[in-house]
Amino acid sequence: MNIQGKLIEKFNTQQVSGTFQKREFVVEYAENPQYPELLKFELIQANCEQLENFQIGDHLNISFNLKGRKWIDKNAQVVYFNSLQAWKLEKAGGGSVAAPAPTTEWQPESFSADDGDLPF
Repeated sequence: MNIQGKLIEKFNTQQVSGTFQKREFVVEYAENPQYPELLKFELIQANCEQLENFQIGDHLNISFNLKGRKWIDKNAQVVYFNSLQAWKLEKAGGGSVAAPAPTTEWQPESFSADDGDLPF
């Protein structure tokens, strides 16, 4: 999945365990500009470093996976939660490569009323 948003906040990397780290960040997603959404994403492991390349206010293209989990709390209650796990961040509008220009250019035929033939 991909969206575009403005970077609003970025948090420090958290060392969750000896072998697992994550870093969270928030973007303003304005599919409807009158009611923008604030979405919290997470980066994990080596992907945490990607956020260093961006500043608050930057517009980003975010590639992510939607993750869902089931958890049973200490009272044996089942709880479900979702996370947005980003795996690629790019500056919006700046990193795309233009498609190559076609090698031949199409030219429309020209017709006049004097030709006597219709163009169709």
